[in-house]
Amino acid sequence: MLKLIPEQREDLQRWAHSRTLPAGDVFRARLILALADGTTYREIARSLKTSLPTIARWKMRFERDGLAGLEGRHLGSKPRAATPKVQARVIRRVQQKPGDGSTHWSCRKLAGELELSKSTVQRILAQAQLKPHRLERYMASNDPDFETKAADIIGLYLHPPQHAAVFCLDEKTAIQALDRLDPVLPLSPGRAERHGFEYYRHGTLSLYAALDVKTGKVEGKTARRHTSVEFIAFLTQLLSKTRWAKEIHIVLDNLSAHKTKAVEEFLAQHPKVRFHFTPTYSSWLNQVELWFAKIQRDVISRGVFTSVADLARKLRKYIEAYAKSAKPFRWTYTDPQKRIRINEITGTAY
Repeated sequence: MLKLIPEQREDLQRWAHSRTLPAGDVFRARLILALADGTTYREIARSLKTSLPTIARWKMRFERDGLAGLEGRHLGSKPRAATPKVQARVIRRVQQKPGDGSTHWSCRKLAGELELSKSTVQRILAQAQLKPHRLERYMASNDPDFETKAADIIGLYLHPPQHAAVFCLDEKTAIQALDRLDPVLPLSPGRAERHGFEYYRHGTLSLYAALDVKTGKVEGKTARRHTSVEFIAFLTQLLSKTRWAKEIHIVLDNLSAHKTKAVEEFLAQHPKVRFHFTPTYSSWLNQVELWFAKIQRDVISRGVFTSVADLARKLRKYIEAYAKSAKPFRWTYTDPQKRIRINEITGTAY
């Protein structure tokens, strides 16, 4: 006797009594229901006017693929969408832990659990944008003023003050100038570019960068250290390029080098410069982090640098080339906990 779970029997009964499904699907649903009720092959063959091999074939397909195995399709046609009830079962189960002690589902394991075909599960998960094989990490801010600080920064992004420049600033520290000891094997058909495991470390460098929120262009400066001295030198460079602005708003993190007495004196001497500190553990609010990820991917991760000076030269070259096609980031933020209220976001548009 063929065993059915309640959801399968309910779907099959609906198929068997449908007046809109193709006749072949109705036939196969009745066949499987008859098998589940303990009807013999010969009785099914006589009542449904079919053959014993046909019964055996569809029984095997159902046992292998579940309901999806009963869908009659011509070669090249699209598979029929799973019913809403089947979709709900898959989505509900994938958000629960497997019973075998593993941490997450694979499509094959989930298909076996729910007695569906792997392809059906894959389609449902893709449509629902569920990826059980993926894991992302996050860090929640414990800043008691998170809402106020975040709203202030988002307000700058959405409604920057008139005649003002808005920059996102940070430093990327400890960039290693790594020189590969083995030759780099180039990209070739069927083979990725290959680097040897051994390298020589010439030293490290820091990169200061300020992203113009309006234009997307980046002002950069390399330095051997990252103290308040280098930070003030970069601010001075930035001001020299932004003489037109009546106000300069700078989004930055809470690094101690940004809050020294020397920095406070600099701000007192340049009253048009205003700092907007991100909440703790909230670097994602700073748009320059997006650009740092880009230069890491494009230049640093696979770079071969013969010296610290060579590293600095290649970083500057990238920044100069980037300026020619720079565009502002389309920055978005999803706030599921609604920690930031819209009436906290203020500002004046250009």
